Amino acid sequence: MTPGQHSNFANLYADVFFYGVLAGSAIAFLPVYATHLGGTGFQIGLITAGPAVINLLVSLPAGHWLEGRPVIGATFYSSIWHRAGYLLLALLPLALAAAPQLWIIPLVALLMSLPGTVLAIAFNAMFADVVPPEHRGLVVGRRNALLAVSLTGSTLLSGWVLDRVIFPVNYEIVFGMGLAGAIASSYFLGRIKAPASLPLRVGRPLGEVSRPGWMRFIDSTRDAVGLRFLARSSGQRLLRLDLLRGPFGVFLTAYFFFYLFQMMSVPIMPLMLVKELRLTDGEISLGNGVFYAVMTVGSMVLGRLTARFGHKPLLAVGAVLYGVYPLLISLAHDRWLFYAASLGGGLVSAQIAGRAARKIPAFSNPIASRVSPRYAW
Repeated sequence: MTPGQHSNFANLYADVFFYGVLAGSAIAFLPVYATHLGGTGFQIGLITAGPAVINLLVSLPAGHWLEGRPVIGATFYSSIWHRAGYLLLALLPLALAAAPQLWIIPLVALLMSLPGTVLAIAFNAMFADVVPPEHRGLVVGRRNALLAVSLTGSTLLSGWVLDRVIFPVNYEIVFGMGLAGAIASSYFLGRIKAPASLPLRVGRPLGEVSRPGWMRFIDSTRDAVGLRFLARSSGQRLLRLDLLRGPFGVFLTAYFFFYLFQMMSVPIMPLMLVKELRLTDGEISLGNGVFYAVMTVGSMVLGRLTARFGHKPLLAVGAVLYGVYPLLISLAHDRWLFYAASLGGGLVSAQIAGRAARKIPAFSNPIASRVSPRYAW
């Protein structure tokens, strides 16, 4: 390992640690905050699903725009523009009344998604450029571990603050924590230097669970195998409709309906936790922490099951069991079934997270995006 690689890897580790702070605080609790303000299902839906529409519309143009541009610089500057929105979000709780906030928050999320889409694509291309294939397993493993620690810790800390500080000052603190994490993450992205020569680019998932740029509350399981190739397409046709005529078309159809019915519950999940179950923010944060911790640990011990049973059976079983979380939540009357749902949902997400990506051929899913399992049931 060269000194330049050692420095870049250290900056990548610091970047993902502070991204976890952002994800476990401001991103995780933004829909919950809007629910406390009295947001409707439509308004919560705009916050959680609106950015996905922007990602879908902007991904291909953003990929073409990045062609021939230095992806390290694009990553840093797009992160600055994207994360500037967290400054505004951090000021909202004490600056405006509830009613205007409920429309400003979705607008800010939509505007952040424009540079956020560029960031997501540029980051994947940058990661593939600065981390050679022989070091990717080590770097990705350490980044995933650091993300799990910071994400779980910041989630639990946010819940502790939210339960002990008066509203809305408590959310001012939590959003400020997220802003600090965003600033630190962008700072370390800016310290990454271009390698003397580009490593081999391989058509397989990087294995990264962090997805900077996506406003997904939180997108922790989607393998963005094709995103970096949007920046490296060299004028090739990116939208391959001919793929829909083969077995992959059946696969995409199944994915469409699989996520269609999940997304229908996204806007009502925060409403259910806050207004129906009347959970405190601390209880919600504890459930989130359990979910992420179990998903992380489960992801690390599933290799033996994969080796024994194969990817396809585990993917099928995981898809069937994906309904554990919404089923238990719908039956819940207090926090205990919510905790059970978080435990079961984390285990199932750990099982299915990597299985689908390994079933998808390389280059086949360049603009796929998924909502976090925390709000995608």
